[in-house]
Amino acid sequence: MTETPACPVPDDLPAPPPARRVARAQVRDGVVSDGVRAVPEETPVALTYNGTTHAVMMASPTDIADFALGFSLTEGIVAAAAEIESLDVIVAGDGIEARMWIAPEKVARLAARRRALAGPTGCGLCGVESLAEAVKPAARVTAARRFPAADILGAMAALAPAQVLNHETRAVHGAAYFEPGAGLVALAEDVGRHNALDKLVGKASRLGLNPAEGLLLLTSRVSIEMVQKACVLGTGVIAAVSAPTSLAIRTAEAAGITLCAVVRADGFEIFTHPERIARAGQPERATHVA
Repeated sequence: MTETPACPVPDDLPAPPPARRVARAQVRDGVVSDGVRAVPEETPVALTYNGTTHAVMMASPTDIADFALGFSLTEGIVAAAAEIESLDVIVAGDGIEARMWIAPEKVARLAARRRALAGPTGCGLCGVESLAEAVKPAARVTAARRFPAADILGAMAALAPAQVLNHETRAVHGAAYFEPGAGLVALAEDVGRHNALDKLVGKASRLGLNPAEGLLLLTSRVSIEMVQKACVLGTGVIAAVSAPTSLAIRTAEAAGITLCAVVRADGFEIFTHPERIARAGQPERATHVA
């Protein structure tokens, strides 16, 4: 795959900044004062294949090439980065286009299940054409590495300080890959939690990482599509700050993923496959909601 590292801009338009400062009035203890606040930018990003728009997602205007690659992988449009013959990121007046070219036979298959969609922020399953497609089984994860509980806590503690855009705006999600001994190897931020994870999948593929050796960290709740995307990444452990849905738990169990959630400074909860977490005293596995 060839990738244009900088955005080719026919009209010399700059890429939107990831955050902007806006005027606002603040009310504290009954006192009103004027000031400014940094808020995240939200930009339409068109993902096109061989000249046809497949999806338009609302996203943060950063790491667009990684987003396009990660989306292509997690959606099953390609199986490997090398199957994208070219990828150009183009800034236009009304948004950003990630323009990709893939083999004609893949375009034909894509056309058969094509979903042209405008996805609102955080939307992960917009345009899915059937219930079966929405809950399709995730790929089985075979990562075998075990981690002490301290690694989960240490990894999550390292995430918040590394989230530069969230530190500025307090309004974006993060997805990160942590590897013991190496720390936070890759991090992506976006106004949409699904977009952040897609960006991380793209980064991991581009950097040639082996996610089976580390942990996936999420700042959001864990729903089924987040587990499905994690399976494409290939990590054996998800650690999230919020709780999972019951369907996400069932999907993680079937996929062989260890799902840790509600991660706080003093501990966390394990919902599936606790054997990957090395600790004293193996408690009974959590009961899953049917």
